[in-house]
Amino acid sequence: FLTACDLMNQGILALVSSIGCTSAGSLQSLADAMHIPHLFIQRSTAGTPRSGCGLTRSNRNDDYTLSVRPPVYLNDVILRVVTEYAWQKFIIFYDIDYDIRGIQEFLDKVSQQGMDVALQKVENNINKMITGLFATMRIEELNRYRDTLRRAILIMNPSTAKSFLTEVVETNLVAFDCHWIIINEEINDVDVQELVRRSIGRLTIIRQTFPVPQNISQRCFRGNHRISSSLCDPKDPFSQSMEISNLYIYDTVLLLANAFHKKLEDRKWHSMASLTCIRKNSKPWQGGRSMLETIKKGGVNGLTGELEFAENGGNPNVHFEILGTNYGEDLGRGIRKLGCWNPVTGLNGSLTDRKLENNMRGVVLRVVTVLEEPFVMVSENVLGKPKKYQGFSIDVLEALATYLGFKYEIYVAPDHKYGSPQDDGSWNGLIGELVFKRADIGISALTITPDRENVVDFTTRYMDYSVGVLLRKAEKTVDMFACLAPFDLSLWACIAGTVLLVGLLVYLLNWLNPPRLQMGSMTSTTLYNSMWFVYGSFVQQGGEVPYTTLATRLMMGAWWLFALIVISSYTANLAAFLTITRIENSIQSLQDLSRQTDIPYGTVLDSAVYEHVRVKGMNPFERDSMYSQMWRMMNRSNGSENNVVESTAGIQKVKYGNYAFVWDAAVLEYVAINDAECSFYTVGNTVADRGYGIALQHGSPYRDVFSQRILELQQNGDMDILKHKWWPKNGQCDLYSSVDTKQKGGALDIKSFAGVFCILAAGIVLSCFIAMLETWWNKRKGSRVPSKEDDKEIDLEHLHRRVNSLCTDDDSPHKQFSTSSIDLTPLDIDTLPTRQALEQISDFRNTHITTTTFIPEQIQTLSRTLSAKAASGFSFGSVPEHRTGPFRHRAPNGGFFRSPIKTMSSIPYQPTPTLGLNIGSDPDRGTSI
Repeated sequence: FLTACDLMNQGILALVSSIGCTSAGSLQSLADAMHIPHLFIQRSTAGTPRSGCGLTRSNRNDDYTLSVRPPVYLNDVILRVVTEYAWQKFIIFYDIDYDIRGIQEFLDKVSQQGMDVALQKVENNINKMITGLFATMRIEELNRYRDTLRRAILIMNPSTAKSFLTEVVETNLVAFDCHWIIINEEINDVDVQELVRRSIGRLTIIRQTFPVPQNISQRCFRGNHRISSSLCDPKDPFSQSMEISNLYIYDTVLLLANAFHKKLEDRKWHSMASLTCIRKNSKPWQGGRSMLETIKKGGVNGLTGELEFAENGGNPNVHFEILGTNYGEDLGRGIRKLGCWNPVTGLNGSLTDRKLENNMRGVVLRVVTVLEEPFVMVSENVLGKPKKYQGFSIDVLEALATYLGFKYEIYVAPDHKYGSPQDDGSWNGLIGELVFKRADIGISALTITPDRENVVDFTTRYMDYSVGVLLRKAEKTVDMFACLAPFDLSLWACIAGTVLLVGLLVYLLNWLNPPRLQMGSMTSTTLYNSMWFVYGSFVQQGGEVPYTTLATRLMMGAWWLFALIVISSYTANLAAFLTITRIENSIQSLQDLSRQTDIPYGTVLDSAVYEHVRVKGMNPFERDSMYSQMWRMMNRSNGSENNVVESTAGIQKVKYGNYAFVWDAAVLEYVAINDAECSFYTVGNTVADRGYGIALQHGSPYRDVFSQRILELQQNGDMDILKHKWWPKNGQCDLYSSVDTKQKGGALDIKSFAGVFCILAAGIVLSCFIAMLETWWNKRKGSRVPSKEDDKEIDLEHLHRRVNSLCTDDDSPHKQFSTSSIDLTPLDIDTLPTRQALEQISDFRNTHITTTTFIPEQIQTLSRTLSAKAASGFSFGSVPEHRTGPFRHRAPNGGFFRSPIKTMSSIPYQPTPTLGLNIGSDPDRGTSI
């Protein structure tokens, strides 16, 4: 300020300042008060990027300050580049001399977009700072810090950036897969080459650039005279090494020189006045406004391009150049221009990575794995030769190796575990092999979890992951009484009770109002017959009792309708029960599994599933009680009761015991599909909240290379082809059926009708037993002599007609009739229907055959008795003793009927004269009656 006052006392036409924002405000006030044109060139602090000065401007005529350097667009450029790269997590390193308030607008915007941003100040002694990190951080914290350094933005002067890059590369804090952005307006071509040489991974440099005019010879002219050819030549080394602030100072002086020359030519020159800024009554320069307008209108095409001013007094012309390298290139690699940015058109160009090349040829990677079907399995194990492996993960690894050109060696983790953190902070299993750098890559059914990402790097997921449950299908039990299944036991009891009730009612109705039976009917309406009739009609076998009363018929009509509906319903429902498979298992989801306690369940100890259930189950703020219930089951006996050491043990436990195995759904589906007995089914959730990935060492240069190739495999469909190889859509087993049965109706087997045969066999055995009891009872009671009422019927079709005609014809006492007209048919008792009431069988011991005839009452005196002695006259000898039986005679219409009850009479038989013929062999011979 004092220096400016001294210059004003000497007399000046304009004031040019190249200072920081702190002093700029004072000079602005002084210039406005004295009406001296002030050309302000903002200079950064110690070579760091600029921050906005925030000079207050107004449209009043007393504003005499012009900003030669354009406004600070650092926030806009960084936000556009970070958005183009799709970064979500990164760290910003800034110089100790940089005013962090300069990027406050950028921090606010990325925070609104959900980006995770960390800030760290870089001290002057970078080596001491890096050494302190290794001394104060544990291995786990240092690995997390390495992961943060994979994406970083450096806001510092070029010399500090060079030193910082050298330290982090030499201390192995970054690797070939890192991507850093360096932004500074003051970076020149020499700095660019040095930064690229010292860095690894991908590097993006943002700097201010100046457009080169088409006619270079027109640069740096004052009138017709060229000024300093060494400065105006863009290819001159001295010109390239100048700071941007100095370039703007040069163009400012050139602008003022042109303005003064313009004033002299126009003869509008104002003499310089001696101004005293200390005095209160000091008057401003009268020619200040005229000189300011001449400067603002007179543009110049200088070292920084076209220098001109807008209405607000600022320079709108600014351009940023974006340079970048690519992954996989060696140290000292080249750099190319990716695009440019300006406040008018924004970003011009593409910042996307170019396609990766096969740049891993000759590289041999050591791969650690864990055996897990179908991801990794041993395909060949020959003594003296390396084991060969196969599986879905091996196919993915082979696809990467074929494309990128590397080779690999596989070995199994010593403890056969995926890995979990121990009490001392170390890791075991597959993850431990990577942490201790004994392996380069880890691949298997390895899920990506936050805890694992803290110590190792993961590629993008190559397959979705979800938790499932493996259960054994319910064995199909043989129900011998499946025929009873259509009706419930209570319904069967009601039907049986209804049969008894209706039979009793029928008996009572007939007892109160006895029916008039047909003459000769031998069926009585006893309680037993009523019950039998009701049961026979229910099973659709008919009945014999001729109930004729109206009440009984109404009762039986209702009963027959009831029987029709019941039998029809039974028949239809029986077909459904015997042909349709029903799935009756209560566990169909993880929620169902957690609610029950009959089937114990567990998972593999120290696995991702185990840790997930443990964390969720022990979290008091977890709203879903499913995990707490699962954790109580899994944590019995400190986890040793229901959990297993390996997944194969869990699968065997499910197959041969009462157990449910909670594990990766993909593994369980493969086991269920390929089980020889199809004895498994799976349940689980379908939400894929995580995925399977390839694990690498922290800071591995191959992570992004592998990730991009995996995305290409998924995009072109090759990954789906590999999946269908191990998880076919049409497998030999059904994954989701909980019973081991056919799903389609087919032919019924003997098992479906075993109960029916058992019922028949029981009926046969019971009938035989009752027959034995009846035989024993009859023998004990003794033979019973038949009474008159026990008349036996002879099945004679024309006997009664012959006898009647014979008895009514007195002139023919010995008429002959042919025996061919007499059909003596003894009926077998066993062939008669059971519903026909049979008379007691007894021995016929006298010589009289009593028969029921149609002989009228008035001629009953003609009946004769066939004496026993007359039987001796037959040529075939004496009449043998024989049994009587029930006989029927045929009616004229061909049917059977019983003869009406008439007066009993005896018909004696007389022998015919012996003719010496064998009557037994002549059917036409007869007897006389």
